[in-house]
Amino acid sequence: MNTVRSLFVFLAFSACISACKQDDPPLPDNLVQFDASEQGFESDKTETEVKLTLTRSAETATAITIDLAPSGIAYGTQFTTDPAATNNSLTVTIPAGSSTGSFKVIKAANLFLSGTEAINFTIKSAASPVLVGTKTTAALKFSSIVSTGSQLKLNGGEGGSSAVNSVFVDFSNNAQTSVARNSWDLGFYGGADFRVIINGTTGASAKELTKTDLSQVTAADTVGLRNILILSQGTGSFDNVDDVEGDLTKTVIKTISATDAENKVYIINPGTSGTAAKAWYKVRVVRKGTGYTLQYAQIAETTFKTLDVTKDANLNFSYVSFEKGLTEVEPAKTNWDIEWTLATYKAALSATASVPYTYADFVFINHLGGVEAAEVLTSTVTYDAYVEANITTTTFKKERNVIGSNWRTSAGPNGVAAGVKSDRFYVIKDAVGNVYKLKFLNYTSSDGGVRGYPNIEFKLVKKV
Repeated sequence: MNTVRSLFVFLAFSACISACKQDDPPLPDNLVQFDASEQGFESDKTETEVKLTLTRSAETATAITIDLAPSGIAYGTQFTTDPAATNNSLTVTIPAGSSTGSFKVIKAANLFLSGTEAINFTIKSAASPVLVGTKTTAALKFSSIVSTGSQLKLNGGEGGSSAVNSVFVDFSNNAQTSVARNSWDLGFYGGADFRVIINGTTGASAKELTKTDLSQVTAADTVGLRNILILSQGTGSFDNVDDVEGDLTKTVIKTISATDAENKVYIINPGTSGTAAKAWYKVRVVRKGTGYTLQYAQIAETTFKTLDVTKDANLNFSYVSFEKGLTEVEPAKTNWDIEWTLATYKAALSATASVPYTYADFVFINHLGGVEAAEVLTSTVTYDAYVEANITTTTFKKERNVIGSNWRTSAGPNGVAAGVKSDRFYVIKDAVGNVYKLKFLNYTSSDGGVRGYPNIEFKLVKKV
């Protein structure tokens, strides 16, 4: 009897599972569209990228066909594309597992333009099961633009709360630039001072030694440094990371002195690459004319490499990877306003003590490039109601952490769900004085987003 009853229950359960599966709602359509409907192509650039986004990651490699209509400029003689176009049509393949794609527009050498030239792009078709979305056209103008606003899905990449990319956003140009967080280890300041930063987006840390000769530094010099140079729950020290507020006078690597003997060796823990810890390095930086010379090697190596780094006044920092040498990271300092990333900040151990801590979904402003920002509560004025007249009563700040993690909540006890805070938005004044209002739309599954791909909206409030 028990066997019969058990069989009946199993069959009923199976029938329920089958029915429930049939009743599960289908996934929404996966749509492809342009990242932005308009972007500029500044005269000092030789190439630019036009980006495409999917609603979610492609299940298989997906071909997207795009038509182009040049105006005042000719394909093949004045510009080309990568991939190449045939009969004013090109195909971009979005890889399986990716939700973004792009193609490049490349100017011919020694090209002089009036600034009125443009290319209009139209998404013609997408391979099944992807469908064409609503933002099907995009205009690339061969001049600087001041965007009136847009919505962007930031390409933080895979990894969820440990998303692999930092994303730089330029509001006036409707542009975002994604760079792998682990693609660099040191940043060399391009301003008047001689400063070097470590990579706070990977949880890097550093320790100054008394030695000035890399060949005299061995694994023995790392004894006792594990709890100091590994940032984790309750470990690490603010003495071994760059100032979390972004003060360049408080970098862990001291000002590079014009007197070589004053420039000590540092042991660098570069942090993590994905989930894997990176090899520790010993480094020393000295001045070379108006630039820098980096000496570096892994801890156990008996010889070291040298690399000259020239200051570039167009950049906040010039970047170096221990593995690849000089590398490009952030855009020119006039070409970005905010950076969304994982960042080393601080967490409280008690009411009076805190430690360095790596925060996901952290937002910096380009404070070194002259950007300012303000947080505005909707109890004062709503996002939609905020207009140019409100600017005079808005208190802008120059601190890079004005936004920080204040725009979101994390999942917590008593059923607190992660999500965007709807009681606030931000006002950004870019380096030339254009003012934008910014709100975050979603960033995690609890608020309708995907972790690592936050959606934002920004609108022009005042144009210079």
